[in-house]
Amino acid sequence: MPSSSDTPPQTAKLPPLRETIAKYGLGARKALGQHFLLDINLTRRIARSAAPLDQGTVIEIGPGPGGLTRGLLEEGARKVIAIEKDSRCLEALRELAEAYPGRLELIAGDALEIDISQLGEGPRQIVANLPYNVSTALLVQWLALLNKDPSTLTAMTLMFQKEVAERLHAVPRSKDYGRLSILTQWLCEISLLFDVPKQAFTPPPKVVSTIAGLRPRPKPLSPADMPSLERITAAAFGQRRKMLRQSLKSVAENPSSLLAGCDIEETKRAEELSVEDFCALARAVKQ
Repeated sequence: MPSSSDTPPQTAKLPPLRETIAKYGLGARKALGQHFLLDINLTRRIARSAAPLDQGTVIEIGPGPGGLTRGLLEEGARKVIAIEKDSRCLEALRELAEAYPGRLELIAGDALEIDISQLGEGPRQIVANLPYNVSTALLVQWLALLNKDPSTLTAMTLMFQKEVAERLHAVPRSKDYGRLSILTQWLCEISLLFDVPKQAFTPPPKVVSTIAGLRPRPKPLSPADMPSLERITAAAFGQRRKMLRQSLKSVAENPSSLLAGCDIEETKRAEELSVEDFCALARAVKQ
């Protein structure tokens, strides 16, 4: 019996992506943060990073002409729901949906306005080459859903600008450590999987990209209220060069007392605190 690698890929029946782009006039639009990934070997590698794909629903954001979508379907995704804002791309994606009957559902709309917890059957995961201009906003929105219900998603395999991915994974006392590091690590375990060079995209962006794997924790790293955690991290890192007794004045009448109650030295700076430290401050601020 031939192995799966000996089986001709179903995507071979489809025209090359460059032909699809030309046919539908899909020039990348800067306003939508579009950079298309056309190398099927690379998109299949991303899809394999998100395995298993044969259970529940894979949600993709901004599929464009369908490079990663092809990779996901090729690697055995049971069901892909693709959210696309650009109406031009939806025409091209319908061809792909016809090639994989019942396995690709298209949603026309803005992912920032869609509650992904209501899409498809569980377990759900997100696999996406995120538009650079909304990647952080989307991630924070999904983290808020996880905060309400950790079972909303089983995983996220996301492409970010390399500098954003490094912020997610950053540790205390490093230059990249900040608000996004804390919110993400509070709710997820993070792995930086591999880089994607600029030349892999059409058009090439100005920066290298990184694939990050995020696995939601069964429960947050430490108890905290998310709005309070966002407030305390915004204040602390908004003046990250200042000592906490100064930077936290916008969230506490007496920052020194607040810090002492959490057993944190008032002369420390934001970048020196752990995620658990910030959670303790968030609980104290809420009280």
